[in-house]
Amino acid sequence: MGEVVQMHFTTVDYVIFALLLVASTGIGLFYAFSGGRQRTTQEFLLADRSMSCLPVSLSLLATFQSAVAILGAPSEIYTYGTQYWFLGCSYFLGLLIPAHIFIPVFYRLRLSSAYQYLELRFNKTVRICGTVTFIFQMVIYMGVVLYAPALALNAVTGFDLWGAVLAMGLVCTLYTTLGGLKAVIWTDVFQTIVMFAGQLAVIVVGAHQAGGISEVWRKAQNGSRISGLELNPDPLERHTFWTLAVGGIFLMLALYGVNQAQVQRYLSSRTEKEAIMSCYVVFPCQQIVLALGCLMGLVMYARYGEDSPLDKGYVKTNDQMVLFFVMDVLRDLPGLPGLFVACLFSGALSTISSAFNSLATVTMEDLIKPHFPGMAEARATLLSKGLALGYGLVCLAMAYIASLMGSVLQAALSIFGMVGGPLLGLFCLGMFFPWANSIGAVVGLVAGLVMAFWIGIGNFVARMQAAGPPVPGVTVFPDTGNATTAVLTTLMTSVAPKPRPTGVQALYSLSYMWYSAHNSATVVVVGLLVSILTGPWKEKEITPGTVFPVLGTLLFFLPERYREKLCCVTPLEDKSKALGRPYQMAKKESNGVAHFQDEEKSGEEEAEEKTAQPSCQLARVEQETAL
Repeated sequence: MGEVVQMHFTTVDYVIFALLLVASTGIGLFYAFSGGRQRTTQEFLLADRSMSCLPVSLSLLATFQSAVAILGAPSEIYTYGTQYWFLGCSYFLGLLIPAHIFIPVFYRLRLSSAYQYLELRFNKTVRICGTVTFIFQMVIYMGVVLYAPALALNAVTGFDLWGAVLAMGLVCTLYTTLGGLKAVIWTDVFQTIVMFAGQLAVIVVGAHQAGGISEVWRKAQNGSRISGLELNPDPLERHTFWTLAVGGIFLMLALYGVNQAQVQRYLSSRTEKEAIMSCYVVFPCQQIVLALGCLMGLVMYARYGEDSPLDKGYVKTNDQMVLFFVMDVLRDLPGLPGLFVACLFSGALSTISSAFNSLATVTMEDLIKPHFPGMAEARATLLSKGLALGYGLVCLAMAYIASLMGSVLQAALSIFGMVGGPLLGLFCLGMFFPWANSIGAVVGLVAGLVMAFWIGIGNFVARMQAAGPPVPGVTVFPDTGNATTAVLTTLMTSVAPKPRPTGVQALYSLSYMWYSAHNSATVVVVGLLVSILTGPWKEKEITPGTVFPVLGTLLFFLPERYREKLCCVTPLEDKSKALGRPYQMAKKESNGVAHFQDEEKSGEEEAEEKTAQPSCQLARVEQETAL
């Protein structure tokens, strides 16, 4: 009984899986040969800034709902209970803050890449530092995202490992290279629907076999898997209400506020209003995704109780356990296992296609264009497509490296989280603190990254030592949540309660949910200290429109002259003013960063905004009725 059991796919399953790949490629080819045919960088990288809010919001959702997440959340709930569900509380602020602070700043500056902001606010050095950090983060992440689900699938079903990796990598590279951001967004929409369908099928069939959803809930309660509100404020506790609801906000900000893959979605919206609306539409969808993951964990518990397939030795790791459960539940229903695997790979495809496109954008806008300002549009577009193709091949190489890394896979996933925090800190430093200067920004970013890697690697090593040689029945497994936390994976061991760590060990034992908050705070604090020591900037030295007047609003009770001393008076300019002066100034200063003729657009845009608003509201009503 201790053998790893393999269940096999039927022909129908393979057909459904193939259909997913064909449909994704079809959407890519459609956008390659229709519309503007991806002839300009504006269309290829930003979908001509013409997207409406519903596709953008579903695309935002799909980008970080990776396959690692679809496998991670149910096994988290199965093992530890529903405490993880409280992560949903962090989505409120985690999406409101990007909607009303980050989006207005980025959208009004008419950027193509989030890192252009860093040059407008600080200087070129800070921009290059931010860009390189992001490229490093995404390249490592996408290899793991591609490899992890293929590995689990291979272990449980004997599905050809490299066949799956190559099929996904190449299909994804193909439609990203040919169809640009439009294709990426519309394939995301299609893949989101497949993800919902796959998870729902498993939950409905599983709950039916367990005797209905009330029976599932009863069994989970008896097995004490339904957690109450744990208000323990200790930051070393892995999941408490505070860790999830407050630490989760910073995690959401790092993903939905400043990550290029998401910022690019906002910038591709028709109007600023639609970009903000898409953030609101993501909110209910995020909650549904979280609920589906958690319900699947409970259905799994109702089926297996305490004797999990892991303990019986049917499977070797937690993510395989979820796949085993799916194959077990759906074994007599041909086609449904294929649907779930399609759902799993939709998660992976939507994540890596966004990675390719955002990496191509960042490389083009931040590393190549500044050096060749006179490059012809056709040539620039061709080069962008070449970059997308190049990153696709790099991704396959990274998947191969991931296969050689073994247990270091977890560390690679953690790197995503380690880097997200410091980048969030860098943007916050620029956006909220007018006196921060460029030296402070660079030193702050470096300090944040050093702190992040120190804690991350220290934690990893400490866990490895604590785990020691593997003990029967004690499992060391990846601790992954929904995609947002999958990125911050740490290793967990189910051991007896240990004495509370002190000193550096306490720092290493910090809950992974606080990493983002801790590291971004490090950047802001160090950045401000260095800025004050090296001569803080005056308000008139800053490009208008790059600072969000949060301090001015918070310190409203101070007299005007003190506020002026702290330089927190200027509000974010409203649209009519904003389209004139600052952007002309930005254009002069930053050598082709803000290179759009905004005056011409202003009239069109206002008209567009008026027409676009009802359509988005309509979409929202439709969405709600559909839900």
